[in-house]
Amino acid sequence: MNVNECIRERLLRRISIDKEKVRSSIKTAEQKIFEAKELFAKEFFNQAVVNAYTAMFHSARAILYKDGIQEKSHYAVFVYLNEEYSKKLPKSILNSFDNYRKERHNILYGFEHKASKDDAESAILDAEEFLDLAKEIVGYG
Repeated sequence: MNVNECIRERLLRRISIDKEKVRSSIKTAEQKIFEAKELFAKEFFNQAVVNAYTAMFHSARAILYKDGIQEKSHYAVFVYLNEEYSKKLPKSILNSFDNYRKERHNILYGFEHKASKDDAESAILDAEEFLDLAKEIVGYG
């Protein structure tokens, strides 16, 4: 699937550029990283991974809102970033975003998924890196 197909399928749609949504998404990402760290400290590794992914998702949303795009699918966000930002976002961070998207799904909807301490720690570090990159892209800070 590519961006044009996502738009045709209404998984992505064009909206007016919204600087307030950009700011709100960045703030939400920062809060989710804080929460992920708190959960990690209490050894709630599954929830730390979910919050770290959610931080990445909101970082991504900030980029989409900067471009005047609204998402209706987590996968479509990955498609958009992979197609439109592969020169500004390292492949490793794009792959991490997609992997944590899948891991989040398994944690929330699966029966047996158990994130390790290392999984949670890596997710938080990746979320922080993604947020820093998103802030650069949207001109935040």
